[in-house]
Amino acid sequence: MDDLAQAAIGFALAGKWNEAVSINKKILKSNSKDLDALNRLAHAYSELGDIIKAKKISKSVIKIDSLNTIAIKSLNKWRVTKSNSNFLGEETRMVHDFLEEPGKTKIVGLIRLGDKTLIASIDPGNEVALVCHPHKVSVTLASGKYIGSLPDDLANKLKKLVKGGNIYQTLVKSVEPDKVTVFIKEISRAEKFKDIPSFSLKDMADDEPVKENFW
Repeated sequence: MDDLAQAAIGFALAGKWNEAVSINKKILKSNSKDLDALNRLAHAYSELGDIIKAKKISKSVIKIDSLNTIAIKSLNKWRVTKSNSNFLGEETRMVHDFLEEPGKTKIVGLIRLGDKTLIASIDPGNEVALVCHPHKVSVTLASGKYIGSLPDDLANKLKKLVKGGNIYQTLVKSVEPDKVTVFIKEISRAEKFKDIPSFSLKDMADDEPVKENFW
């Protein structure tokens, strides 16, 4: 069964959600109360857009283990999602994209969060966009839907760097009903900024600790 569990995790990390559903179901045929498999199955269904099934499975986990933190967090995230119509279908990046590099990466909590229903549909690993405005930097989905904004001090710095030619990738790091944390990574640095790090060591020290991976 350990081999099946490892295969299930491998499919999830590769974003192969139909395969993840199939193999977790296979595990559950042998043990219908395997909480890890149930949580993985719920997550796979959410990635496929079937929020109704995902909720049902997470509720079954709570019936077995009322304090199961993964199921509780999942249900809290999905509680404002009434149907499958809110599924985003955004591309999900792999866990190892969240590697921290001094001066090139930063983990930051967003402010002025947008619609709760939209936030409930976002998953860690979703790629998002930085959109620079005169007085702020917004974080949006590829579709342009607003998620939140960067803190003003960081926004002011990044606006100058982006305008000067720096390129960044931004991924969702963690999601809670009232909190979204993103991971910003410098992809390329303009020649004029070749000796200027995007983020100082003090920036890194002020970051929140990285949360443990779902898997």
